[in-house]
Amino acid sequence: MSGSSEYTPPKVWTWNKANGGQFASINRPIAGPTHDKELPVGRHPLQLYSLGTPNGQKVTIMLEELLALGHSGAEYDAWLIKIGDGDQFGSGFVAVNPNSKIPALMDRSGPKPIRVFESGAILTYLAEKFGAFLPTEPSARAECLSWLFWQMGSAPYLGGGFGHFYAYAPTKIEYAIDRFAMEVKRQLDVLDRRLAESEYLAGSQYTIADIAVWPWYGGLVKGWTYGAAEFLQVEDYKNVLRWADTIHSRPAVQRGRMVNRLSGDPSTQLHERHDASDFDTRTQDKLAAAE
Repeated sequence: MSGSSEYTPPKVWTWNKANGGQFASINRPIAGPTHDKELPVGRHPLQLYSLGTPNGQKVTIMLEELLALGHSGAEYDAWLIKIGDGDQFGSGFVAVNPNSKIPALMDRSGPKPIRVFESGAILTYLAEKFGAFLPTEPSARAECLSWLFWQMGSAPYLGGGFGHFYAYAPTKIEYAIDRFAMEVKRQLDVLDRRLAESEYLAGSQYTIADIAVWPWYGGLVKGWTYGAAEFLQVEDYKNVLRWADTIHSRPAVQRGRMVNRLSGDPSTQLHERHDASDFDTRTQDKLAAAE
């Protein structure tokens, strides 16, 4: 089988720092901080520490959507966490998220700061705090949360499975790519069948389920994720494509996708966000022109 070799696992696994491909320098089998580094704190009630990956985009899209609805309490500072540099292992970040993964949120609007980590937990927390994008009627709420948790369980197959072996692994392993491509296509079919009968994932209303799923699967069918759109024949999933385009047309989604972003056209990168005006004045193209 192409790209494969015989491997017999040892009786006891040991950590080989050379393994892991592109992420070998930051992956490790232990938790906790590697260095002391306090997190910055801005002037807004909500302090977000993140990176513009699909998981990070969920939260910035949610915050921009809340602000678009007029929830001024959703104003936030978005601080850049460069995971390639190991920022997530600083003592301050680990105190907010002991799992050392982005995104991580501190809510300083009350007498005692509240930490929230894991993107699904952050979306639910913000939806309940502001009473938006999470239905209150029991059946609609259950549908929304079901699709939200579907994303939490499914995306690791897309990212850590397919994305890793297709785009990042140091060698191409046919078995691994086939295994995870099959699962990702099955997931796209699940979404396509649902979206054939419903405008949005939870029904007729846009919710945190869409906000969670779109950065991963919308990005995939739009051709932004892993460069795999042709490989996966995403044009077959017409309902997913319709849904992806509908959500992408939302101005708050476009803004949220820019925050903490380190790739793409400089005009679409806003490395840190501390004020709504930053979208007009502090994108990377504007900063470069001012130098």
